[in-house]
Amino acid sequence: MTGHVFGISDSALASLSTSSRVAIQRLLAHSPESSNAYADLPISKLAAVLVLLYEGAGGELRVLLTTRSKELRSHPGQTALPGGKMDKTDAGFREANEEVALPLYSPHVHTLCTLDPFVSRYMVVVTPAVAFLDDLSVLEELRAAPGEVAHIFDHPLEALLDPELVRKEELVLLGSEHWPYEEELHNFTDALWLGCIYRLHRFRSTASPVKGLTADILMEIARIAYARDAAFERWGPGQLKSFEEIQQAILTCSQPHWQPLPGNVAPTATVLA
Repeated sequence: MTGHVFGISDSALASLSTSSRVAIQRLLAHSPESSNAYADLPISKLAAVLVLLYEGAGGELRVLLTTRSKELRSHPGQTALPGGKMDKTDAGFREANEEVALPLYSPHVHTLCTLDPFVSRYMVVVTPAVAFLDDLSVLEELRAAPGEVAHIFDHPLEALLDPELVRKEELVLLGSEHWPYEEELHNFTDALWLGCIYRLHRFRSTASPVKGLTADILMEIARIAYARDAAFERWGPGQLKSFEEIQQAILTCSQPHWQPLPGNVAPTATVLA
């Protein structure tokens, strides 16, 4: 995290709603538990993402998201957090600069914490960095990088714990390309991964659905920020929860590949994390 100092000014905190201020303070106090996460891993298997939060007009924390261009070879049209392979310093921040023109070293962007790594279905170890933006005028200058980003949008963070909170948003239409499911706001698919159940969540939004690894990261950040569990069953039966558990399963599982469970496939048959 060279070049980005952890912390936020008292004046920036004082300007927030009570709910947002307490949530930001909880994130500031968070420390990852996996101190040796990258041992013996090649750089090609390491990635970082930036989770940029800011306070909306209603006093709620919102997270910056993008819809990936359909021209991309990997995960075209899917919701993403800015990020990339950790082959350069501050990968998440640099990718946010390249993808949406977020200033690289802005005095208005405050780094709050990092999380324990997540592992994608392609065995890439992804470390999220959480930051807070205290000047919403910066958002007016964001621009989607042609060929990489199709759309920039945001989503209320707490709605990753309680999907009912998005009802006041201008959501994509039910049955549309971005939400072809029967459920109104949230659904999930259970699959077999690393020999255990993995539950893939999808959340309806104002753009592409928030799902898979992106949803996993945001659910965990919301859990830390709001100090409560989700209103739905987040985990599948026997699902691996910690980075250490997943590491061990990668070493010992004889069938590590992703396998959708019979009779439990979403309408689009898309089960990418």
